[in-house]
Amino acid sequence: HVQLVESGGGSVQAGGSLRLSCVRSGYAYGGGCMAWFRQAPGKEREGVAFFYVDGRSPDYGSSVRGRFTISLDNAANTLYLQMNSLKPEDTALYYCAAKLRVGFGCALGSQEYGYWGQGTQVTVS
Repeated sequence: HVQLVESGGGSVQAGGSLRLSCVRSGYAYGGGCMAWFRQAPGKEREGVAFFYVDGRSPDYGSSVRGRFTISLDNAANTLYLQMNSLKPEDTALYYCAAKLRVGFGCALGSQEYGYWGQGTQVTVS
């Protein structure tokens, strides 16, 4: 049973940085996708960054490309999201997600992901 637990959220001023972490357990399969999504109040859940566990290049949402970096430490079973040059519009609840098979790709909608963490709040002022 896959479990995902996020941490690292907080409040930061515009232009600052944060690093989110997502510890995964029960993930014995060496493929599939892991991703970060976010959801602001009154808005739909948005894909932020997508990681191919088999080593293909990651994908990013257009609003964060060049500012955010997704990475995976296999030994630590931890997915990271380094967020730099943060903007007030980055304020949201950030979720870690996983799907066990790539299928049609990783940079897909939230409905394609079957495993989710509880979320961690990021507030940029």
